Amino acid sequence: MSEYRLKRVASLIQHAISEMILTGIVKDHRVSSFISVTEVVVSKDTGYAKVYVSSFENPQSVENAVKALNHAAGFIQARLGKKLRLRNTPKLTFYQDGSIERGVRMVHKLDELEDK
Repeated sequence: MSEYRLKRVASLIQHAISEMILTGIVKDHRVSSFISVTEVVVSKDTGYAKVYVSSFENPQSVENAVKALNHAAGFIQARLGKKLRLRNTPKLTFYQDGSIERGVRMVHKLDELEDK
């Protein structure tokens, strides 16, 4: 599959999952509406998708949300299949994206260097 098509499918999946989380379709108390989908990486055969999520909440709540999302992955995948009408809906695996936390730490370090 072309790189353009993979990026397009990943973007559609990211938008659809974000919408499901925001509207509360995933009914698990561990998944708050503050969780955001930061990136989706789809395999070349579109059989698998890695979904990276993050939040401005504490890291423990993000870990719990990732566990809940992985538990509900089959449900989310079925909803994606109905909504996106792809030939093959990828098997979803959710991961915690630590890039926001790393970015915040980097900004704090730069501020400390500026103060010296």
